[in-house]
Amino acid sequence: MGVLVCAGAQMTCSFGTAPSALVVPPVNKVLAGAPAANIMDFKPNANVPPFAMCNSVANPATKRPPPVLFTPAPCVPVPAGPWKPGCPKVLIGGMPAVDNTCMLNCAWGGVITVVNPGQTTVMD
Repeated sequence: MGVLVCAGAQMTCSFGTAPSALVVPPVNKVLAGAPAANIMDFKPNANVPPFAMCNSVANPATKRPPPVLFTPAPCVPVPAGPWKPGCPKVLIGGMPAVDNTCMLNCAWGGVITVVNPGQTTVMD
């Protein structure tokens, strides 16, 4: 298992223009630190805020009439299902935990990944 993902973790989308911070409900409290994410923490805006602008040609909001054809549009994440693959041996709120190797697919073709899990491990 990688590093557990917590509230405030930095994420990027392959079609977004800026990173975003994961929002995790306080009910996902663990022994210490910030609430930890589970695979069901993928709701647009509630858990996954926008990534500034979207550059996906699959997003209908980016399509323009000729001669321009394409212009970046404000990002509205549309996760196409829960975080994958999850950590089935670690349950948070009864669901598999999210670690820094998990990803989300956006309906517009983007891949959302964790770039900073929101916590660090200290080695002696």
